[in-house]
Amino acid sequence: MSRVGQARHLGLVVALVLLAIVGLVTVPDTFATSSNLVNILALAATIGVITVGATFVIIGGGIDLSVGAIMALASVWATTLATQSYGPVVMVICAIVVGTGAGLVNGFLISYGRMVPFIATLAMLVAARGLAQRMSDRRTQLVRPDNNAIVELSTTRVFGLPLLVYIFALVVIVGWIVLNRTTFGRRTYAVGGNPEAARLAGINVRRHTLLLYALSGLCCGIAAVLIMARTTTGSSTHGDLYELDAIAAVIIGGTLLTGGRGTIIGSILGLLIFTVITDLFILNGLNTSDQLIAKGLIIVIAVLLQRRSLESRT
Repeated sequence: MSRVGQARHLGLVVALVLLAIVGLVTVPDTFATSSNLVNILALAATIGVITVGATFVIIGGGIDLSVGAIMALASVWATTLATQSYGPVVMVICAIVVGTGAGLVNGFLISYGRMVPFIATLAMLVAARGLAQRMSDRRTQLVRPDNNAIVELSTTRVFGLPLLVYIFALVVIVGWIVLNRTTFGRRTYAVGGNPEAARLAGINVRRHTLLLYALSGLCCGIAAVLIMARTTTGSSTHGDLYELDAIAAVIIGGTLLTGGRGTIIGSILGLLIFTVITDLFILNGLNTSDQLIAKGLIIVIAVLLQRRSLESRT
């Protein structure tokens, strides 16, 4: 399995190199510039944090369609006048608490309410987006000048990279350690691979599933802080279709939709592929609709390749 994972990662790296070559050929004056590369990493950072949480959920045998809406709700809640009056630290805590709380609701409905993950998280998607619109009155809320410490996460650079990229890297490192070097990670693979066998082995499957969705919500809260830093706003429109990008990145990275197998590194490589594709479409002046069509085709191809691989092994 380790060799298969390494081969898959190598294939993803080759795909990234090919995309870079396409960029150098089609838009040589803009693609390889430092500003464009930093823009790619900054864009990947926000979705990437969500992707880490989505990787845990999908390896654990679930799915979360509500990540974009939860991020939007957390950003709106953290940028209300009442919250901003307490300063940037409280804003960050608020975003993380709201994200984690929404994730816990998802996990409770799925684990103890016995709802299908697709239905539970779809309901959360609609409810969180609606609550965000209600709280903001469908208006974009600006981060006040006295809370510029939030914005500085995007504007302050260390070795040429914004601080939010380092936050993204830290989340990836912590996620990798938790998944590969802790009991929680081993239990995640066990629950996703065979829930009944995991239960017989003494794992509290319900509680673990609850924690997986709480972890996904936590990542959404962190992502809300990053998008507030990038856009200087909180908005109910933040995170639109982020669930598509996150789930697609996880699938392209080799994580099985049925659970039990996957890696953080593969998901991040899949995310970078999607982000570079988006960047190439923008630089070449192609329509947003063409981007969505291309992403949809990539997801279909990735799922078909997964199914073919599973059938060949059986």
